[in-house]
Amino acid sequence: MSRTSREPEPLSPAEEALVRSLGRVMYVLPRAIDADLVGERQLPLTEYTALMHLSEAPGRQMRMSELAGACELSLSGMTRTITRLETAGLVERVRCEKDARGWNAVLTDAGFARLEESWPSHLASVRRRFLDHFEGFDLVQLARAFQQIGTAD
Repeated sequence: MSRTSREPEPLSPAEEALVRSLGRVMYVLPRAIDADLVGERQLPLTEYTALMHLSEAPGRQMRMSELAGACELSLSGMTRTITRLETAGLVERVRCEKDARGWNAVLTDAGFARLEESWPSHLASVRRRFLDHFEGFDLVQLARAFQQIGTAD
């Protein structure tokens, strides 16, 4: 490290509290939403998220690597998720038309119906576990700040 660069300033108490609470959100929130969904005999969060992204994609299909990125999963993690969904008849895997080496995950009608069935439980959990804690906040500004995380160098 060059001596010409400034030493980082210590975090203020408010900054420290924010960073620590963010860690809690990142680890606890997905587990809590997943537990709510599974407890109501709905799709686990990872499967719900994959079906959600497929439902929004053109032709209800995405290349496996793109779907993995959208779901913030490794390709092997996405493959395991799609295998479970395929076994349940909610997704099919088909060869990519443009690249015969690649695979697309395609949402079936049964998968779309299962997503719609799980949506109310997901929505209720997201509201209770997350959104209800932001009453009075500027959600547009907050979303903009969250979107910048990971994009800044």
